[in-house]
Amino acid sequence: MEMNQVRYFLALCDELNFTRAAKRCGVAQPSLTNAIKALEAEFKGALFYRSPAVRLTLLGEAVRPALEGIAFHAAEAARRAARRNTRSLPHKKNHTGHPLGRSGNRTTLQ
Repeated sequence: MEMNQVRYFLALCDELNFTRAAKRCGVAQPSLTNAIKALEAEFKGALFYRSPAVRLTLLGEAVRPALEGIAFHAAEAARRAARRNTRSLPHKKNHTGHPLGRSGNRTTLQ
């Protein structure tokens, strides 16, 4: 399972329309369809009824909470990593190599 498949699945759950879900995800509709088919093969069953209108199957309803959890935890991990990367940036120094003052102004040598 790939994160893009999870993202496409959740978009399709919300939109209930392959074209709109693909547009929302910024991909071509066939790409979204192929990703959903691959996910269905992995789960060994249809996740969506396609006719007369798109809607979740019982299997789709059963896996949706787990896939929402995966998406939530992946987003949280990305946010934590971004915060860590921001905090671990080297401290700025002025042109003389001395650290910048608390206000962010360059320190002056007297």
